[in-house]
Amino acid sequence: MTTNEPTSTGERDWLAQRFEAHRPRLRAVAYRMLGSTAEAEDAVQDAWLRLARSDAASVDNLGAWLTTVVARLCLDMLRSRSSRREDPMGVHLPDPIVSSPELAGGPDPEAEAELADSVGLAMLIVLETLSPAERLAFVLHDTFGLPFDEIAPIVERTPTATRQLASRARRRVRGAETPSRVTPARQRELVNAFLAAARGGDFEALLRVLDPEVVVRGDLGPGVGPLGRSREIHGAAQVAQQAMAFRNLAPGARPAAVNGSTGLVVFSGDQPFAVIGFAFDGDRITEIDILADPERLRTIDLSAVAVPHA
Repeated sequence: MTTNEPTSTGERDWLAQRFEAHRPRLRAVAYRMLGSTAEAEDAVQDAWLRLARSDAASVDNLGAWLTTVVARLCLDMLRSRSSRREDPMGVHLPDPIVSSPELAGGPDPEAEAELADSVGLAMLIVLETLSPAERLAFVLHDTFGLPFDEIAPIVERTPTATRQLASRARRRVRGAETPSRVTPARQRELVNAFLAAARGGDFEALLRVLDPEVVVRGDLGPGVGPLGRSREIHGAAQVAQQAMAFRNLAPGARPAAVNGSTGLVVFSGDQPFAVIGFAFDGDRITEIDILADPERLRTIDLSAVAVPHA
């Protein structure tokens, strides 16, 4: 594509309208690739700047061109992140997307559309374990349906090698990619039971709602507690013990949809303390993911959640 920036206001407005029609899909691609809402927005905005400097009239398929540009940008960001990330043993959770609790299975069309485009925290956490090339091949093919011959030039592989990248990634994410069969109503029941047991300090009730192999991941931020940012707990008994310590904060918990599933936002006074996402299987909670890094919490949009009165 040659550089030919639109010269008139009308041309630029026309191009901006075309871009805005593709923005939701581009943002979804970037978020699945990066697990960061801020970085995803940066990638999408960079794609717009590149489009504005290009000859858009010569593009046959603008959506495919923009998806390729965003994918390349995300791949570069992932590679840069991998080369500079410190503390590989620490728990780093993706940015949660917090919306109104009614969106966790709400009946209105807007809720259904948002849920259809959502991706669970459990899936994003597994995607974090993939190489950048594996993540791109899997996301673009399995989630967005791009053929391997279009993905191959982005990762600088042959279509056959790109297919193998996606296949390896698919084996890693198997299970996490399957939508929960637990209904939204049952999710709310399980979270409410967990919250009531934590508030009441009822250890046995906590054990009844937790899967025996439940995992809790806590991203607490640097320098928080003796373990720093890293905190991962396995097993119902251990998790129930930690939930008992949550008793004093439980009154500040507010229901929310976290990446399309029932979750919680916990306040300490009128300040956010944590965002909690849950994963479910059958009649038990299987995963609890807690973002309590104060710096990152300030960047999360919590406007859809009721703030407790001081």
